[in-house]
Amino acid sequence: MGAIIELNKTSTIYEGERIPALHDITFSIDRGEFVSVIGPNGAGKTTLLETVNGIIPATSGMVKVFGKNVRTHGPEIRKKIGYVIQNFEIDPLSPFLSKDVVMMGRVGKIGLLRFPRKEDWVVALKNMKLLGIEKFKNRAVGKLSGGEFQKVLIARALTQEPEILLLDEPFANLDVRSRKKISDLLTTLNVEYGVTTVFVSHDIHAIPEVCTRTIVLDQGRIVCQGELETVLSSSIVKQLWQRGKKRG
Repeated sequence: MGAIIELNKTSTIYEGERIPALHDITFSIDRGEFVSVIGPNGAGKTTLLETVNGIIPATSGMVKVFGKNVRTHGPEIRKKIGYVIQNFEIDPLSPFLSKDVVMMGRVGKIGLLRFPRKEDWVVALKNMKLLGIEKFKNRAVGKLSGGEFQKVLIARALTQEPEILLLDEPFANLDVRSRKKISDLLTTLNVEYGVTTVFVSHDIHAIPEVCTRTIVLDQGRIVCQGELETVLSSSIVKQLWQRGKKRG
């Protein structure tokens, strides 16, 4: 079907740092794939998503999304990417309502400083209902629990009607029932609507069964990739998990 995300010898170094957060990363993701990215804390998983999304510019190498260079076409590309970030901090005094945050996902379609149209609200409220959060659509986000706000962020990403979903620990703060519901929703989006998905998680048990490929990062490098079962049985991954248990 053709690559929709391409990285070639990509390295990313944060300002003021000497050691790359990502080092010499090369891989591609075809349109319609569901790819998980796993690895220990500090492996570079979040940096990878931010580099793909153009939030953090790659220091060297090439990053293309939709066949275009992220460095020169970032704003255009991000209009088609739904991104759920990790550990989004809520201001308890924020005046924004849940529905307002979800509606932010439409900015790429309606433009900044423009009022949402009726059809935009239809999309936003549909996604809030899908995630079971329509009942607190008029509640200030500062009054939400961590799990409720996580669902708001996912609804915002879906309201963008993206061609690519980048999900950074999307099941954080969610109970088992909510995880199952959202996992089923992500599966439907991927299988029935062809939404390309990159799913980052530290928990291998959280990865939806629809996942077609898993990439393992450690210290900013790809150390293994392939089908999930094959990856988990590899000696490299077993060593990583044993190392993580010893640290814990």
